[in-house]
Amino acid sequence: MATAAEAVAMRRAVALAARGLGFTSPNPVVGCVILDATGASAGEGYHQQAGGPHAEVHALRAAGEKARGGTAVVTLEPCNHTGRTGPCAQALLDAGIARVVYAVDDPTPDATGGAATLRAAGVDVEPGLLAEEAETVNAAWLTSVRTGRPHVTWKYAATLDGRIAAADGSSRWISSAASRADVHRLRAECDAVVVGSGTQRADDPHLAVRGALLSDGADGADGVVQPLRVVVDTHGTAVRPGARVLDDAAPTLVAVAEGVEPLPGVDTVHLPYADQHADAAHLPYVERVPRAAGNGTDASAPSGRSGQQGADDEEDRLEHRFTASGGAYRAQRRPAAPAERPAPTGTPGGLDIDALLAELHARGVRSVLLEGGPTLAGAFVAAGAVDRVIGYLAPTLLGAGPAALSGGGITTLTEALRLDVRECVALGPDLRITATVAGPGTKEH
Repeated sequence: MATAAEAVAMRRAVALAARGLGFTSPNPVVGCVILDATGASAGEGYHQQAGGPHAEVHALRAAGEKARGGTAVVTLEPCNHTGRTGPCAQALLDAGIARVVYAVDDPTPDATGGAATLRAAGVDVEPGLLAEEAETVNAAWLTSVRTGRPHVTWKYAATLDGRIAAADGSSRWISSAASRADVHRLRAECDAVVVGSGTQRADDPHLAVRGALLSDGADGADGVVQPLRVVVDTHGTAVRPGARVLDDAAPTLVAVAEGVEPLPGVDTVHLPYADQHADAAHLPYVERVPRAAGNGTDASAPSGRSGQQGADDEEDRLEHRFTASGGAYRAQRRPAAPAERPAPTGTPGGLDIDALLAELHARGVRSVLLEGGPTLAGAFVAAGAVDRVIGYLAPTLLGAGPAALSGGGITTLTEALRLDVRECVALGPDLRITATVAGPGTKEH
């Protein structure tokens, strides 16, 4: 049974893990605290970036010889195989750790088994301490591993009577400056930001992270990893030359229906309508775009997957996000023989959300921030593809205007999507409510 000191250490490890949000994808966020043989804190660390040392390595370095005979408290089961760095289980053994307490089992087949290795070597291992807290901070990575699609957070801002705009369409600004700054924090923590054609036409959004608005005041060009900007532009009519999402602040992907002519020079993916099925031709492959010369990095193409903290250092082959050093890994479409795409017939609905998420997952996206309007939000809800909802409620009444959610495949109260409220926080005059779906992307009936 875990001690009180170990519980305190695990809460600290969870807080440390959160520091990696936005920097470690496609790998997990992990925190670790080393207690010496007397139970006192001797060192701590967290996984700071994909490809860098694991949390256990940072903590062991900080603890030094005090780790011998001590306890490692870590948010995720120590990994058990070699990638760019050695297995954490072996690092703990080499340091003389006598006991390991961890929160969540590693669900990846390649990296699991660290606990068994430690036990076989005589180390006392206890799993499950504060598992819910550790699952919450690592929800994006765990969802992507368990479901094979990115974790989706739907964010919206509304009045207390649930309106996202007035009857005349005006909406700037319903939420406060504090709430809008918090949205930039959410963007910085996610791999992709998604909007629909309605939002694109109405707002011409930029969707990049403005670092000056982050709580720590970080400069957007120095350290902030920009998300992939995704516009679901079914008919290819919303994103036009000169749109703000087409600048060089962050990469952009436009999703359109089959038969739609892409905008020249814009990364575009053709997806089926919701009532159709994607075939193998829609699966992407990935190649690396060389980084800017002179930054000291190898511009050769990655050759495969290697292990890192249970996520195999997938950034070796997958990376869409710009970094402060310049350049990026960019997902590319597999060249295909020229062919006439059939034009859409009838009046189909929107694009297939499952196909969109599969495309993003194949591009290395593990977390999505959905900032679209009520129609796109309804499509995600109808597809069972919303895991978390964050609502910014302003102390304002409008009486008329569009609601935050439209459709969603819900026609009666018994079909309502039931949520668990996790947090309520005041942001200036607004209230931020965070809620999660009872099961990943599912409805309760």
